[in-house]
Amino acid sequence: MVDQMRWTNALSTRPSLESAITEVVERALDSLGCKADLGLVFISSAFTSEYSRLLPLLQERLSVPALIGCSGGGIIGMNPQGQTQEIEESPALSLSLAHLPKVDVEAFHLAPATLPDLDSPPDAWVELTNISPSKTPQFILLSDPFTEGVNDLLQGLDFAYPQSVKVGGQASGSSAMSGKIGLFCNNQMYREGTVGVALSGNVVMETIVAQGCRPIGKPYTVSKGERNILLELEDLPPLFVLQNLIEGLSEQDRQLAQRALFVGIARDEFKQDLEQGDFLIRTLLGVDPQAGAIAIGARIRPGQRVQFHLRDAQTSREDLEWLLQCYQQQTKENQEPAGALMFSCLGRGEGLYGKPNFDSQLFSHYLSDIPIGGFFCNGEIGPVGGSTFLHGFTSVFGICRQATEESRRSE
Repeated sequence: MVDQMRWTNALSTRPSLESAITEVVERALDSLGCKADLGLVFISSAFTSEYSRLLPLLQERLSVPALIGCSGGGIIGMNPQGQTQEIEESPALSLSLAHLPKVDVEAFHLAPATLPDLDSPPDAWVELTNISPSKTPQFILLSDPFTEGVNDLLQGLDFAYPQSVKVGGQASGSSAMSGKIGLFCNNQMYREGTVGVALSGNVVMETIVAQGCRPIGKPYTVSKGERNILLELEDLPPLFVLQNLIEGLSEQDRQLAQRALFVGIARDEFKQDLEQGDFLIRTLLGVDPQAGAIAIGARIRPGQRVQFHLRDAQTSREDLEWLLQCYQQQTKENQEPAGALMFSCLGRGEGLYGKPNFDSQLFSHYLSDIPIGGFFCNGEIGPVGGSTFLHGFTSVFGICRQATEESRRSE
């Protein structure tokens, strides 16, 4: 009998950490029914004062060769009834366990001071992780939100591992305890840096990156730009272009543009007909009325194409639903996912939709019977257009399955 990949998740909302750990370990082990090769644990910021107790208590009940996790202002998992649930600002603990036959699993912690500079060769990043690019590892990354260098890390890993998928998020806490986060790797707790796991071998990690925006107007080519400043769009002042665009919107969209206007940067320089998922969404930081310039949250250069975008609850819902439909249509019968991880922005959830569990239950509607775990992040890590970015206001899904013969031959 072929040994199949198995994945499970258990969520507990018990206010006692000991009771929550007992519940998730017992449920997860019982559901998995075989040896666990990987564990991922996400702990609510309601347990902030008890972060240091998490790993010792887990070790008393659980033996797993690789374990990573972090704290979150909200926690995502499967409740005892088998339904996805998003617990925000309340005690919660989520444990995912995976049985990964013919998969090498390597957990690591990267301290900020050890990161090479961006002029370093790929070998410097390979030495940092000690994982060969020839293995095409799939990375799950959890970082602290206060140390600079996460964008450099993602750029460096893309440089050294161009064929590897990287997903994850930045740890978060409650608004009252914003400086208190926890990162966990095997037997150690950390307050800074990045913990991660590399999965190599008989495994495929696929992604859905729902940025929750819809384009307005048309794409424009940047004719003049400096650092993160848009100076000209097709030889016109960007602010003039934007004002004309807003005048032609509906009253509802004009009001939305006052508080939820973003800039999308096309990731494919050669694609003619740009669609919703072809843009990297970045914030609009400010305008210079005299020069007509616009500052955005990304570097820009002449020749790139940009398009203005709006974001609200309805747009976020439609964007995620469209991406899930696309993924469902592309998934073949022999490519059924085994499990999934969800990394969602603290700005989504009930605060955006007005009701709980929206993104996770929409995921389960289209991809049923797939155990999912995760947390609400201070920033979400996922690929757009072949490069990995740190996002905001986004839900990133990492979907794990066993490799097929076809996918192995293509490597």
